[in-house]
Amino acid sequence: MARDNKRPRTKREKPEYDQKLLDLARVTRVVKGGRRFRFRATLVIGNRKGKVGVGIGKGGDVSDAIKKAFDDAKKNMVTVAMSKNTIPHDIFMKSGSAKVLLKPAREGRGIVAGGAVRAVVDYAGIKDIVSKSLGTSNKINVARATVKALATFNMPKTRKARAEKTEKEIEEVKK
Repeated sequence: MARDNKRPRTKREKPEYDQKLLDLARVTRVVKGGRRFRFRATLVIGNRKGKVGVGIGKGGDVSDAIKKAFDDAKKNMVTVAMSKNTIPHDIFMKSGSAKVLLKPAREGRGIVAGGAVRAVVDYAGIKDIVSKSLGTSNKINVARATVKALATFNMPKTRKARAEKTEKEIEEVKK
């Protein structure tokens, strides 16, 4: 009957990174003729296996802003060092006026965090963590502070060790 003109169903590929829209804002610029509206999207992406990124994009329409935010988040990806399903130790990080405190939790505790911290930690693949967001409630700065905190677990403690690590990275790039 009418089945001939239908496309055969194919399985959709699972995307490389999961994404969550943290914030979508309409920003206004006032010009001589009136107001110009644009959209700003804040996006968290991650593979739930230790890679996470936060990005911001602005565009004339929502889909354009989200696409730009995704590209920005991909550029700013960090790898998170985890021990079992939690983080190795306590950490306090500041970005702008946002302060974030992250603590490891015992197995089965879950993610005890709010808003932007919860999204970043969840998409990083951390299952058990306790956190407290201090200072501002600005989602962008809180998300950036969380990513910055998670990235520091990979950093060596001493200057000499950090220099050796960067030298190794440079040699790997040359190969």
